Amino acid sequence: MIVSLLIALILSMVLPNTAIAAEAGAGALGVGGSSEETVREPLPDSFGRDTPRHTVQGFISALGENDYLLASNYLNLSKSDNPTTAVREFKQALDAGGRFQADLQLNNTPEGNLTDQLPPSQENVGSINIGEKSVPLLLERVVSKQGEQYWQFSTDTLNSIPEVLENTNPTLVSRYTIDSLEGKKIFGYQLTDLVAALTMIISSFVLTYIMVWILYHLLKIAYPRVRDVPLPVPDKVILPLAVVIMALILSEVMVYAGVSVTLREPVNRFTDIASWLAITWLLLRVIDAIFTRAVNLSYKKNYTERVSILGLLRKVVKALLLIFAVIVIFGNLGFDLTTGIAALGVGGLALALGAQKTIENLVGSVVVVADSPVRIGDYCKFGTYEGTVVDIGIRSSRVRTLSRTIVTVPNGDFSSMQIENFTSRDMFRFFHQLYLKRTADIEVVFKMVKDLDEFLNEHYLTNQEWNQVNILELRQDCYVIQLQAYINANDVMEFYDKQNVVFVDVLTQVKKYKVEHALPTQQLIVNQAELEQHMENDIENSDDGKNNSENSDSQNNTAELLADSENGSNTSTDTDGKQDNAVDLNKDVDSTKKDKAANKKEERIRKADGKKSHKGSNYALAKRKFRHAKKNFSLSIWNQP
Repeated sequence: MIVSLLIALILSMVLPNTAIAAEAGAGALGVGGSSEETVREPLPDSFGRDTPRHTVQGFISALGENDYLLASNYLNLSKSDNPTTAVREFKQALDAGGRFQADLQLNNTPEGNLTDQLPPSQENVGSINIGEKSVPLLLERVVSKQGEQYWQFSTDTLNSIPEVLENTNPTLVSRYTIDSLEGKKIFGYQLTDLVAALTMIISSFVLTYIMVWILYHLLKIAYPRVRDVPLPVPDKVILPLAVVIMALILSEVMVYAGVSVTLREPVNRFTDIASWLAITWLLLRVIDAIFTRAVNLSYKKNYTERVSILGLLRKVVKALLLIFAVIVIFGNLGFDLTTGIAALGVGGLALALGAQKTIENLVGSVVVVADSPVRIGDYCKFGTYEGTVVDIGIRSSRVRTLSRTIVTVPNGDFSSMQIENFTSRDMFRFFHQLYLKRTADIEVVFKMVKDLDEFLNEHYLTNQEWNQVNILELRQDCYVIQLQAYINANDVMEFYDKQNVVFVDVLTQVKKYKVEHALPTQQLIVNQAELEQHMENDIENSDDGKNNSENSDSQNNTAELLADSENGSNTSTDTDGKQDNAVDLNKDVDSTKKDKAANKKEERIRKADGKKSHKGSNYALAKRKFRHAKKNFSLSIWNQP
C-alpha cells in the first residue's frame, strides 16, 4: 500500500498533465481581445483554456515552470496591468491561503457548470482565505475578436488580491527555511517545499496512525462491556482509516505551513488518490466484516437460503467498488475518462459478442441465486452427478461429490438443468414391504394389516401426512404387505436412526400373529418319462462296462495261466534233461518265484471280485433312488425373489 502511494505521488508530480497549456506565440500577453478580424466559427484556444479545469491546471503548470509570462495568459488583465507583477502577487496570495477545488470537482466542459447560482459566464474554482479575508477564485468566459472562447481568472478576483496581501504574514516554510536549500530545485519544485511536504506527510501519517490505533483498542475494551459482545470490526481497518484521515487533514496542514501552490496541487492530487485507495481498502474490509456477520446470522437463524445470495452480492459489490475506484483514481491522475468510457462502451459491445458464454454464465449465476433451486450446503442431484454444493460463484458453481471430488459446473448450464434438491425435503418417506407365506390364515392376515395400519398411524415417530398398510399383491407363494408412512427428520442421518426404530417396532408387532415370513426358496421340476429314460441309459452303460471289465479280466487270467504252464513245461523239461546224480542249485530260487507269481494272481482275482460287488451295490442304490423319486414326484414349483 505504501509503495503504491509513493508511486502515485511521483506520477502526479512528474507526468505531464493532459491540460497543460501550449507555448504561447511571440508577444502574447494575455489581454482580453485582439484587433484581428473575427471569424464566424469558434477556434480552439492555443493555451488550452477551453474548459475551467484546463485553465486551472495550465495556470498551475506555468507557475511550476516559473514562466510568469505564460501564466499571465490565464489572467484577465487590462492593458495597464504589469503581467509579471500581477502573476507574482496572485501566486503569493495562493501560497498564503489559496485552495482550489479537486480536479474531479472542476467542470471540464466548455460551457462550465450551468447549475450553480453564478452567471453562465462565471465559474467558481476555489477561494483564498487569509485571516478574516476571503476572496472567491472566479473564472470568466472571454470571447475574443478572432472567435476564440476561453476561460480566465476574472478581473474581480485579481482586483481583490492587493487587499488580501495586506493581511499576510511570513509562512512557516519561509520562516524556517535553511539558507543552504534556498533556490535549489528538484523536478522543477523548490527543495524547501519538497522537504516541508515530505516532513508533513510522514509526521501526519504517524500521528494519525497512533491516534487511530489508540482509539480502536479503547473501543475494543469498552464495546464488550457495553454490548456484551466482542467488537465486530477487525483490526485490519486501522491502517486504511489512518490513511483516509491523513489525506483529509494534509491539505489544510500544507496551506497553514505555506507550502507553494505549485507543489500543493500535485500533493493534493496524490492525497486524493491515496484517500480513494484507502477508502476502497477500508470499504472492502467493512464489506467483508458485514457480509461475514450476515452469513453467520443466517446460519444461526437457519436462513440458509440467504447464504448464496449474500456470497454473490458480496462479490458484485466488491467488483463495482473497485471499478468506481479505478475511474476516480485515473481521473485524479489527469486522464480524460469521457472518451475512454465511450470507447469502453463500444469495446464492451464487441467483447459481449465474443464472450457470449461468459455473459450467459453471469446471467445464470443471477438466476441460480434469485431462483434458489439450491443453496450452499444443499445436497442435490443434477445430470449424472450428485453431491453437496460448496460454492456458487459469478461464473460457475462447485459441488463436492460422494467420492470427495469437486465438480465445477458453469452457471449457464447449471441454471438450465433439472436439479433435485434433497435438502429441501420437509419429511422422509418410510416405504417397505413384507412377504408372508400363503399358509397363513387370510383372516389373521387381514387383522394384522388393520392393526399395523393403526400402529403406524399412532406411532410417535410418524406424522399424519400419509400412513397406510395394505395388501399390495397376492402371489402364488406369498402375500405382499405394503407399509407406507412419513417421518419428520432434519437430515438423512436422523431419518435412518428413526427408521431403524420403526422397523423394530413393526417386526415386533408381526410376531404377535401366526404368520411366517416367506423366505426365498426353489423347487426342481423333473419329467418322469425323461427320468426313466436317463436311468435306463445309465443301467445299460453300467452293464456294458461290467461285461467289458469281466472279459478283460478273464483274458488276463487266461494269458497268465498260459504263461505259467509254459514256464512249468520248460522247467520240467530242463529238470528231466538233467542227470539224476546232478545237484540243482537254482531249486530254491525257482520256488520263491513261483510263490510270488501265485500271490500276484490271487490279489488280481480279489480286486476283480471287489469291483464286481461295488458296481452291483451302485446299481442297487440307483434303483432305490429312482423308486423313491417316483413315489414323491410333484408338479408344483415357485420361486420367491
